[in-house]
Amino acid sequence: MEEQVNLFKYLENQDEEKKTSAEILQEWKNFCLQCRRCSLRKGARNIVFGEGSPDARIMFIGEGPGGEEDRLGRPFVGAAGELLDRIFAASALKRQEIYIANIVKCRPPGNRTPQKDEVQACLPLLIRQIEIIDAPILVCLGAVASRALISPDIAITTQRGSWHQIEGRHIMPTFHPAALLRDPRKKKAVWEDMQEVMKKYRKLFPEG
Repeated sequence: MEEQVNLFKYLENQDEEKKTSAEILQEWKNFCLQCRRCSLRKGARNIVFGEGSPDARIMFIGEGPGGEEDRLGRPFVGAAGELLDRIFAASALKRQEIYIANIVKCRPPGNRTPQKDEVQACLPLLIRQIEIIDAPILVCLGAVASRALISPDIAITTQRGSWHQIEGRHIMPTFHPAALLRDPRKKKAVWEDMQEVMKKYRKLFPEG
């Protein structure tokens, strides 16, 4: 409850009219790095806030940090991250021009799936992050991200590749890169989804 009160006080006390998105995002990062809203922080080395351009037009949102991400404090830098980088390259995307984050910012023990209460505790931090960056396209990587941001009932295997419009943002669910490492047959589906993402991007930003 105290963390919730502190969160609301922080938001109420911000005068953001004269600040850039980069400045606002950095202040939010500083706030999030002090987070103790759930028990995940106790077992994690680092809070993995996210990284990329504060003015990104596309955000990729995964489930949570793994071991390498926890060690370095950066998202998607392990084996799944290497695969994601290859997906970016094939889609003509540069990592520094997009933004990457996770539903939970601390590593769950043993890389288990985040529990419902952990997602609920961390989700307001991510929602604020999304608002600051204000990317019109969000790509949900995996079931956890898709259920948290689109619908708790979404089935990733049948609804991946479909567009959802929520609060003016275009949201695409697709498989998590870790799922591709376990089952390479899913790579074709993700490639098809990424082609749709880039088609949407070019429609929204024909100037490039």
